[in-house]
Amino acid sequence: MKILGIGNAIVDVICKVEDSFLSKNNLTKSTMKLVDETEFKKILSNLKIEETIAGGSVANSIVGLSQLGNSVSFIGKISDDELGNKYEKSLTNENVKYCYRKKKETIPTGTCLILITPDSERTMCTFLGIAGKVSDKDIDENAVKNSELIFLEGYLWDEGKPKSAFDKAMSLSKKTAMSLSDKFCVDRHKKSFLDLVNNKLDITFTNEQEIISLIDAKNFNEVISFAKQLKKLIVITRSNKGSIAIQNNEVIECYSQKNLKIVDLTGAGDLFAAGFLHGHINNFTVKESLKKGTEMASKVIQIFGARLKS
Repeated sequence: MKILGIGNAIVDVICKVEDSFLSKNNLTKSTMKLVDETEFKKILSNLKIEETIAGGSVANSIVGLSQLGNSVSFIGKISDDELGNKYEKSLTNENVKYCYRKKKETIPTGTCLILITPDSERTMCTFLGIAGKVSDKDIDENAVKNSELIFLEGYLWDEGKPKSAFDKAMSLSKKTAMSLSDKFCVDRHKKSFLDLVNNKLDITFTNEQEIISLIDAKNFNEVISFAKQLKKLIVITRSNKGSIAIQNNEVIECYSQKNLKIVDLTGAGDLFAAGFLHGHINNFTVKESLKKGTEMASKVIQIFGARLKS
């Protein structure tokens, strides 16, 4: 196996809303809020569902990597229920090896409500369900050992069981990459994330907001200085300013593609990571990997949902 992804196994429910819907429900645009099952159902009750698809940030990246011809696998916790079965099938249909044996759980499979406003921004309400209960016992040791690289999802990190899963996977892996996922996520776990970036990760994927928040930087130059002294690979997406990779003392930039018909920004970061990691494990230069990430992100933001049609 080239890459094993470990992340939230979440079914995405996509709906179009007006900005007023967000303010009425006390939601902050372009962020992810964790909700319980009751709140999830309450928000969804007033909406028309556009599409229901298997999601989860790292799972989306893994599907993208599979579509690019890489042998990949995924670990994510689901229940043996209708959504769980749909979820597993959607991954195996994309030639992703699913390295988790599901069973009937008391908690249902996780769901994420993705609200798309007219400006194509996405705001997420996530009921993690069983996905957030992944533990070290759910980590398939052979799957980790047989992969060239593991890709971890920041959204999944929480003290307790998910942390034990991450620790076990990192201790067995040849190389570890992780996405910081979301600014709220970074703010919640700043100390832990900083320790991971400094001491345990070989590759960190982040956007500009997240990395600035992580190191409490006053400006982007402070981010560059931090990344240079780290002597690891930090990959930063900067929206319409493109992307940047910092490795040792080298700073490599890639411009974003222009004149795109943007429909939905849901999978931009996930597919960017897929393109970059495709380049990384197939011995592309860092610049070529950034270009591949940009190409994949540019494709997915012109369609609904976070996955390209295979």
